[in-house]
Parts: sequence; structure tokens; C-alpha cells
Amino acid sequence: MDVLEVVTLREIERIFEVTDRLGIHREQLVIPLAPRHPGRVRRMPNGKIEIVVESEGSFDEWVAGIEADLRQAAAP
Repeated sequence: MDVLEVVTLREIERIFEVTDRLGIHREQLVIPLAPRHPGRVRRMPNGKIEIVVESEGSFDEWVAGIEADLRQAAAP
């Protein structure tokens, strides 16, 4: 099993590919540099979208699956 210990620019750029495609402005995002299990996407009380990267398993599979969660978090 793959274990991600820190979120690097590589992972952030991959997340930005998804959020840019959805029209979510980068200033609306909070991406902690410490991944956790389970990863999550949520709207924070201040209106920003927090993306906590999954620490276990394949990052590529995880990032491919966050689009629906981002759409829901970005909805008014």
C-alpha cells in the first residue's frame, strides 16, 4: 500500500487541474500539507473549500475521484 507523508507541489498541481476545470478559484482552496486518512473535501465555515489529501492508497485514484465532492462543496 502506498502511504503519502507530505503533500508536495506535484499533488497540489494535480488538484489544481481538477479545480481549474471546475472553475473553482485557487484562492478559495485550503490544502493542508499533511495528508490524513480518510482524505476529504468540505466547505469550511468561512466559505473556503478544504481539500485534505488521502494519506493511504493511490493518490492518482484519489484525485480522480474528488470531482463530485468538489462540485458539492462549491455549490451555493
